[in-house]
Amino acid sequence: MEALRGIRGLVVDLEGTLYVGDEVLPGVKDALSALRMTKLPMRFLTNTTSKPLHAIVQKLEKSGLEITAEEIFTAPKVAAEILRKREVKRAYFLLKEAVIEDMTGIEAVDRGAQAVVVGDLGEALSVARLDQAFRLLLEGAEFYALAENRMYRGADGMHLDVGAFVRALEFSTRRKATLLGKPARAFFEVAIASLDIPPNEIASVGDDLEGDVAGGQGAGLKGVLVRTGKFREDELASDIRPDVVIDSFADLPALIAGASC
Repeated sequence: MEALRGIRGLVVDLEGTLYVGDEVLPGVKDALSALRMTKLPMRFLTNTTSKPLHAIVQKLEKSGLEITAEEIFTAPKVAAEILRKREVKRAYFLLKEAVIEDMTGIEAVDRGAQAVVVGDLGEALSVARLDQAFRLLLEGAEFYALAENRMYRGADGMHLDVGAFVRALEFSTRRKATLLGKPARAFFEVAIASLDIPPNEIASVGDDLEGDVAGGQGAGLKGVLVRTGKFREDELASDIRPDVVIDSFADLPALIAGASC
């Protein structure tokens, strides 16, 4: 409780923290409503690159979770902002067509790319697509990853995630990708700037020890780990130390209320 004393804002993960697949986790709706009543500002951060922002918003609305598009920071949305600042205008995307629409200001090209951007292509991923990315990287294109997650939990269990394909390209090109999604500090800094609150007064809440907790702590936030989604008990033996570990997001309002007393 003491670790969250003075918290005035939250950045919250979506998949695995508020819901798994199409199922909202128990107590989440009430917890979200309780936090809204306190006027605590929140931003919702996700490394999901399989769906465009508008589809995520529709999913949340259908699930009864009142979260606006302005409060959501997806890896593609943040990456586009960062790349525009770096004057990247043309890129080769390992991304679904619908998601590329969120990369506003960046033209999708197959040749002459200034950058290769790796995300989730799902079943459309092929050796040919990876090979094209490989060749462009050899030609000098900048190398970016929207996420490096090793795995994620879907409604039917655990799945291989984007990080495996990023590592394949890194191995073959002997180059290191610049990460633009969680746990990159730059990703969190975009959300922090929108809250206009000092980082040490914000908590990052999620089920991913590396992406949500370590990533948030690296940007100066408190790290709150939830025992839902991809969480595994053996992770608590890691060198990464959450400031707080709770059973679920449903426990957060009481914890914050207690810390403010």
